[in-house]
Amino acid sequence: MTDTLTSPAATASPGAKSEILEIARITLAGLAIAVLLRIVVFQPFTIPSSSMEPGLVIGDYIIVSKFAYGWSRASLPFNPPLPAGRLMGGAPKRGDVVVFRLPRDPGQTWIKRVIGLPGDRIQVRGGQVFVNDKPLPQAPMTVVQDHDDPYRQVLEVRERQPDGRSYVTYDGGAGQPGDDTDVYVVPEGRYFMMGDNRDNSLDSRWPRELGVGLLPADNIVGKAELVLASWEPGAALYKPWTWLNLQWDRFVKPIR
Repeated sequence: MTDTLTSPAATASPGAKSEILEIARITLAGLAIAVLLRIVVFQPFTIPSSSMEPGLVIGDYIIVSKFAYGWSRASLPFNPPLPAGRLMGGAPKRGDVVVFRLPRDPGQTWIKRVIGLPGDRIQVRGGQVFVNDKPLPQAPMTVVQDHDDPYRQVLEVRERQPDGRSYVTYDGGAGQPGDDTDVYVVPEGRYFMMGDNRDNSLDSRWPRELGVGLLPADNIVGKAELVLASWEPGAALYKPWTWLNLQWDRFVKPIR
């Protein structure tokens, strides 16, 4: 007599099939909720450059609020060709740190600080920012090594906005490109952006062909709120041996 082999799948009970379908349904629902939250509420980004030092450094994993300024096509994956304009939300304030789609290449997302609002007159003189002919107060602090370039010395400078908010910038010395500019008049629906690493940032001081130019409001993705975690430069998902190369002093830091 020959024994007959029976496939487990052929004898799966209706209850087992129902359980598999339920697991698949829950998994798909969870993925849908995660995607919806990413599109509508928060989105994570990793800092790839040093233009926002010392507040943000290479390897920082940040959380960006999408509802802070409402939503536009820039808020959605792949920047779909939707009508211009923003839905709900408020406007950025001077001093906010903002993630946006680069005007000349919307496939790239950059991060800078809002320095000029619509209607403002912006100029940089000797490395100091003037807003509507009034200088943003600066207080020199300490000469330090650049966080991501230990061979470069920079001066930490605390800059203060008219509303009292302050943050620390890097100054690489006198006579640097971008230390002295023309007067920029910010038109309606645009913003003047600058990096905190003032001598190592392509921003609104340069035309859009080279830097950012005057940023359209529709290009804004959201407001940078929090450094959730941080990895040392060189760490990558495809390098498991680098996963624990963490910058432990940069966990859960509010972005000023």
